[in-house]
Amino acid sequence: IWYNTERQRIPEIPEKAEMPIYLQKRQKRMLTSITGINWGDEGKGKICDLIAPEFDCVVRYQGGNNAGHTIVVGDKKYGLHQVPSGVMYPDCVSVIGNGCVVNPAVLLEEIDMFEGDGISTANLKVSGNAHVIMPYHVDLDGAYEELLGKNNIGTTKRGIGPCYQDKMARIGIRMQDLMDEATFREKLEIALARVNPQLERIFDMPAYTVDQICETYLPMAERLRPYICETGLLLNNLVEEGKEILFEGAQATLLDIDHGTYPFVTSSNCTAGGAVTGSGVGMKNIDRVLGIMKAYTTRVGSGPMPTELDYETSDEGRTLTEVGHEYGVTTGRRRRCGWFDGVIARYATRVNGLTDIALTKLDVLSEFDTVKVCVAYDCDGVRYTSVPEHTAAFARAVPVYEELPGWKCDITGCRTFEELPQAAQDYVTYVENLAGCKVSFVAVGPDREQTIVRDWNK
Repeated sequence: IWYNTERQRIPEIPEKAEMPIYLQKRQKRMLTSITGINWGDEGKGKICDLIAPEFDCVVRYQGGNNAGHTIVVGDKKYGLHQVPSGVMYPDCVSVIGNGCVVNPAVLLEEIDMFEGDGISTANLKVSGNAHVIMPYHVDLDGAYEELLGKNNIGTTKRGIGPCYQDKMARIGIRMQDLMDEATFREKLEIALARVNPQLERIFDMPAYTVDQICETYLPMAERLRPYICETGLLLNNLVEEGKEILFEGAQATLLDIDHGTYPFVTSSNCTAGGAVTGSGVGMKNIDRVLGIMKAYTTRVGSGPMPTELDYETSDEGRTLTEVGHEYGVTTGRRRRCGWFDGVIARYATRVNGLTDIALTKLDVLSEFDTVKVCVAYDCDGVRYTSVPEHTAAFARAVPVYEELPGWKCDITGCRTFEELPQAAQDYVTYVENLAGCKVSFVAVGPDREQTIVRDWNK
């Protein structure tokens, strides 16, 4: 049923040429959410950067500087931790949404980096409702990890988890609070009343004073003032104008606080649904969900990973690590590597409601005579073709593999799907069927142009 602006019913849908603008704009793809389907590091930054020119706005909706997106432009490599990839395009609005946590120092470093390279950050907007990472959050993050010992989560120790803890405890400090010194001081008093006893009595660490933090944060707040705005309103206005918006996830499905491999997860919702709560845009507007997955599997940090190949004992594991340059952008930690996990791919398709997939780093598999794909798990004699509901079963999962022919040739110069060797095409089709979702992009190298676009516009 269609209505006009006076809420009078229109009996039939008019031809597009005669449609009012508010109906015409609904005929085009407007909002796309992009998310990783494993444990992160799938190459979301590359894909975001590739398709960003199609969009009027790119939104980061969760996470903080614990995530890193690498973007390669010519001979220049940018490691982004806070700023959305849309900053690379002068006409694109880049938004750090309310679901994010922001380290002001890191944000300013990235702003200075771009401005120093002649890339304007004038279109960067930061939600006043985004929470601020404080120095005590960083201290507590490291202290918690040390306290857990061998059971540690494997965090980046950037203060992300403690910042989200304060948010949920309703003692967090938001970007808007930095804009008013009296409010900032008042909220700091409340937060430090809870934090300082933990630092001093539990971890034997120095406490903080309000003046000490204000001395560092208030000058940064003044520099950031021009970027702060009500981003929820801004984004909804863009929707009403029919603008195209891309939502950029930071981590990935299996690190989601609700749907990931808990407790070895991050502290926010990084599945596609987080784009709604982390931005203030209603879910009826999001009509495309693009999942990013590697042609193999990687993970950073602790927790189960069924297809992992041990770096020290497995030649295949070392090859994936070194040829794929599998070291974290944020911490430099070596990633754990393994064969493609089709069980996780199916799970991520379901949880996120994926419409299509971008497959990255297919070129890395060119090193192998044959490649393996996990099609199911054996958990204590029970076969699972979906991720087990209970984490104890998942921790004991043994992968069931199918072995496919390799292609043993350089594919980094391929620019169409048909140019790929048949074995590589068959591999893409195989994992596509396992995931239950079409593959629209195939990346065969780190550069923008080393990406095969199959049917993105269909």
